Amino acid sequence: MNYLFIMFVQSIAKHFIFWLFLFPFFAAGQTDSPKKEDWYNLHFQFTSVVQSHPDFTAKYTGANSLLTHEKAQMTITATAFLGAKLWKGAEIYFNPEIAGGSGFSGAKGIAGFSNGESFRVGSPAPKIYVARAMFKQVFALSNDDDTLTDEGVKAQHSDEANHLSYIHPKKYLFLVAGKFCMSDYFDLNKYSHEARTQFLNWALMSNGAWDYPANVRGYTQGIVLGYESPGFDLRISAVQVPNTANGADLESDLANAHNETIELEKKYKIGKQRGAVKLMGFYTHAPMGNYRNAIDTAIKNGGAPDIDAVHRKNNTKYGLTLNIQQDIGDNVGCFARVGWNDGQNETWAYTEIDQTASFGLWLGGSLWKRPDDNFGIAQVVNGISSQHQAYLRAGGYGFIIGDGYLNYAPEYITELYYNFKFGKHNLWLSPDYQLVINPAYNADRAGPVHIFSLRGHVEF
Repeated sequence: MNYLFIMFVQSIAKHFIFWLFLFPFFAAGQTDSPKKEDWYNLHFQFTSVVQSHPDFTAKYTGANSLLTHEKAQMTITATAFLGAKLWKGAEIYFNPEIAGGSGFSGAKGIAGFSNGESFRVGSPAPKIYVARAMFKQVFALSNDDDTLTDEGVKAQHSDEANHLSYIHPKKYLFLVAGKFCMSDYFDLNKYSHEARTQFLNWALMSNGAWDYPANVRGYTQGIVLGYESPGFDLRISAVQVPNTANGADLESDLANAHNETIELEKKYKIGKQRGAVKLMGFYTHAPMGNYRNAIDTAIKNGGAPDIDAVHRKNNTKYGLTLNIQQDIGDNVGCFARVGWNDGQNETWAYTEIDQTASFGLWLGGSLWKRPDDNFGIAQVVNGISSQHQAYLRAGGYGFIIGDGYLNYAPEYITELYYNFKFGKHNLWLSPDYQLVINPAYNADRAGPVHIFSLRGHVEF
């Protein structure tokens, strides 16, 4: 851990421009409750993650394998969240973002990759881009007398990133249009969702079997329509997908490629403890390659199968996910996810997981008199379809995994973290440990792989 801390400090020094960008915002965030108009807000986050793993042995290494020996890797993101009200119920949000650095092996070699802040981009050099630019309209379905919570107080959205503070009705519709991240609205989980403050692993920040539509940096364009009420919520979306698998550019011809997602959420209580169950389905239409077609073509022509050589229009991917969160006490909560997709055609946007199951436990620091700290531990098991297995066994490669051969076994990941807040400042440091067995589903490269991380996070 001392080695990771030294790497963390050295890398921060190398990327001092990020800290220069951060400083005025951080300083402003430490003033005593500055007065501001309620028609706008400004928030900011900065996150840096350093990861390292000791050497491990493997029978062979392919083009997309996790390297058995490599240097520590670092990622950095900085985001400004600007929001403003236009008229009653109407809001706009704009998020410029800077990201740089790289994950292990170019963010390849583990289906449930170890750093949710890393992207599969060609260059680790920092780059600025627009993460979100969206419009939101809320349509009240209940009058002002209905704006009370179960405890008899007015229900109010808190002032936070991409959320303006306002009193909201118990029942309402909302419409979001523009550029955004699908995980802002779907597959949310109170205890396992945010890689900047909770679990780092991809299969824990979102359901790994959900090939959620996004470009390589995690964003898409389209619309989301939602209904929210005390008993249940319903969300549906229609959005763009990349024009190539895991590509940077979104397909503008919606007849050629698109995605639809629907999620139903049921809220409930067990005694005084709140919980929620979310059932989600998704459907993606894109010029994907088919695993069986790639294998048959390779048998006919010789050589290893190549999914890129068998792209066909009108191929699809669909799947279902289940997401559960449950409060156990004021400072104890648990969660579970399961997910499945058909696994016949290639992964198009997120990661190469066709089946997944995860569960975990969250503890709030008030239990040990550290109210701003928290701790989490979780277990994930990932799998792929028989056609996907056959493709990799024959020497095929996806955009994130492929060892040149496959001795199939499920991928097991255990993660635990501790989120430690420094004093009164909005600064957290989080040591994190992940144990990965059978990375990329390969028992010939079983490891185990021990991944040690140190995450720094600032927000206001």
